[in-house]
Amino acid sequence: MTVLPQGSEISRRRLLQFGAAAGFLLGTGSMAGCAGPTGLPGPSTLTLALNRSLVSLDNKLNQFDAAVTVQRAVRQGLTAIGPETKPILVLADRFEMTSPTVWTVRLREGVKYSDGTPLKIEDVATALKMYQQVQGSFVAGFFPEFPAVVPVDDRTFRMESKNPIPILDSLMSMILISPAARNKPEELQEGVGTGPYVVTKFNRGAGTYSLKRNENYWGPAPKVDNVEVRFLPEESSRVIALRSGEVDVIDSITPDSREQLAGLPGVVLAEASSLRLNQIFYNFRKPSSHPLSDVRVRQALSWAVDGEALVKDVLVDSVSEAEGVVPSSLTGFAKTGNYTYDPEKAKATLKSLGVTDLNLKIIWETGEFASDTSVMEALVEMFGNIGVKTQLQQFEPGGNILAWRQGKQGDWDLLGNGFSSPTGLAITMMQGMYAGTAEKEKTRDTYQGYVVPDVQAKIQAASSEVDPVRRGQLLATAQKAIWDTWPCAWAFVPKSVLAHQQRVAGLALAPTNSYPLVDVRLEA
Repeated sequence: MTVLPQGSEISRRRLLQFGAAAGFLLGTGSMAGCAGPTGLPGPSTLTLALNRSLVSLDNKLNQFDAAVTVQRAVRQGLTAIGPETKPILVLADRFEMTSPTVWTVRLREGVKYSDGTPLKIEDVATALKMYQQVQGSFVAGFFPEFPAVVPVDDRTFRMESKNPIPILDSLMSMILISPAARNKPEELQEGVGTGPYVVTKFNRGAGTYSLKRNENYWGPAPKVDNVEVRFLPEESSRVIALRSGEVDVIDSITPDSREQLAGLPGVVLAEASSLRLNQIFYNFRKPSSHPLSDVRVRQALSWAVDGEALVKDVLVDSVSEAEGVVPSSLTGFAKTGNYTYDPEKAKATLKSLGVTDLNLKIIWETGEFASDTSVMEALVEMFGNIGVKTQLQQFEPGGNILAWRQGKQGDWDLLGNGFSSPTGLAITMMQGMYAGTAEKEKTRDTYQGYVVPDVQAKIQAASSEVDPVRRGQLLATAQKAIWDTWPCAWAFVPKSVLAHQQRVAGLALAPTNSYPLVDVRLEA
């Protein structure tokens, strides 16, 4: 078995252990403004510490898993994905397919925004346009096409498309509605929405937000008066803040942190199956002369990765190796293969293909997934064992990694990244990651340049199939075609894990690694 570098893991573990003993006095200054007289959150204030910076309460470009909790406390969609990953009605009280290319929708009566203005059909139509127009949209890639909104009366409208979109009720859960006059093809910084909370102040650069109860909320009143959102990039700081009572909830914790927190008085761990795929994805924008443009090279590099060692020794059995191009937890998943560790075969294949002196650059953003740095350091050694040199470039949250990923800045070869299916459906992830077209690539709206026409055609056929049995068959065919292109050197499926204070009740962690803030309550 490959010997893994241990320095990063040991230092993190020691930092967590020694930091707890030393106390948290040096780190509380940034939180003192939202704390009660004792330095702890007040009895009516819930404090969240996120591992990634929440730069917007809009989700056109920015929707990492934990952000959904906060974003949807302020803005809402016509539907949402419920606990069983099935669509449920939110701003709509009717949403049904009335013909293969038409859905009939009715807005819930009496819904108002936090500023007191009424929700209108025009707001829905404008939102769809804005999500479609924004460059690099996270959400737009999930739609095979955007439907047209055709009003019927003041509350009822039709959503019409050229081809059938049988999962439109699930897809519309990602379109957060804002007043038409204030919407733009960019991430909105204002917090006007129909959700249970309204923004009172924010600093997007620091990733801090203050929310209070929305007095105009159309649904049951939230049980917590105020919510404070903080960004703490260092996991050791988040863990110590939780243990000291400075914060109520921390997300995306590593196995080390879980081990530290398990069984501690006053701390509760919450876990859910994941809809997320974490992968070491290839850069598909390489010229045809580059070795990575050859599927045989991509597959050979994968044989260098000791996935079993990564799962057991680095990720401490908190994840499972992927067995396909989407997580097995998604509806419509089809098993397509396994990652195999065979470094000798990797070396022989590269030699036979004339690939020598290969140098790879791996990029990723801090906090992309738990233990990300340790995984990358292990990959350096594994690729080194087959004679491939590797350079790591780590981006801090809020940095310019998006420009790199879009091919607008520096060059790279492999990306450490995570991708989830907000709908719980395999077709949604396939559409977002693998259905790139030459037209989308012109604006860099593809997933790392992945444009394979045959794969895109298979995904399109599956996405427009109304019959669920036939759609499942087409999905399986498309997933096999994707696997054969070998898009990842390695991929794994994590578990969603967070920790919270015992005083926090009603927190129902979903497979999307989010939870409805409106249901959370604080107990003595």
